[in-house]
Amino acid sequence: MQVTLPFSVDLKGKVAVVTGAGGVLCSMFSRAVAQCGAKVALLDRNEEAAAQVAREICAEGFEAKAYRCDVLDRAALEQVRDSVRQDLGSCDILINGAGGNNPRATTADEFLELENVQKDMTTFFDLDPAGVEFVFNLNFLGTLLPTQVFAQDMLGRQGCCVLNISSMNAYTPLTKIPAYSGAKAAVSNFTQWLAVYFAKAGIRVNAIAPGFFVTQQNRDLLFDQQGNPTPRTEKILNSTPMGRFGEAQELIGAVLFLLSQQAASFVTGVVIPIDGGFNAYSGV
Repeated sequence: MQVTLPFSVDLKGKVAVVTGAGGVLCSMFSRAVAQCGAKVALLDRNEEAAAQVAREICAEGFEAKAYRCDVLDRAALEQVRDSVRQDLGSCDILINGAGGNNPRATTADEFLELENVQKDMTTFFDLDPAGVEFVFNLNFLGTLLPTQVFAQDMLGRQGCCVLNISSMNAYTPLTKIPAYSGAKAAVSNFTQWLAVYFAKAGIRVNAIAPGFFVTQQNRDLLFDQQGNPTPRTEKILNSTPMGRFGEAQELIGAVLFLLSQQAASFVTGVVIPIDGGFNAYSGV
């Protein structure tokens, strides 16, 4: 399934590594960069999900290969890097797409009501430290470690870049998910830090901050078992000036712009919100 590219970007001769590539958004990013001519390495803990995307990309006449990889395992990342070098070549583009939340780091209540403490429900006081640690590790270390490993391939070469996936949660935290919001804020901050650190090495580092898009991870929060919108969905749409969820396709333009050396050669350290105006809206 090819995606519709909003404009043409020439990535021929480039090798793009995408983590979390078996997911809804990152599989689409993988397809987009492949259609622009890049050879794509799809990394995911779920190798079959990544392999299915790779098969579809190859069936369309482009080049891609799937690799099983845990982004929190430095040794596994290094092993995959060596395989990618042998199969496709050295990494030019890294998209750090692996991330997500966990129920153990999520509260059941939006606001602390005193009676909630006595109820059988998860409040702030019941958050599992291990769950919080998992979310921080997945999002922050899951960005740091792949960059440590794959950015080594970019040293001394022209037109290399890193794209991180932050979130509008990084600007204003959502209720119920403090660990995820905090972790994505760390990703945005780290993006700026890396951009400065790598500037003289010629490696650009940027991020996108998606607003609300329906994915496998958040579908149960947004719709009930009958497919009806939940009260949380109503709040989201009422707080989004455009009044709707984003379509995954609507992320591609910003992704390709930031990856393009021709279009964004002097752009580094930015985090672009793609949220239908959610972050700009004060509620009044």
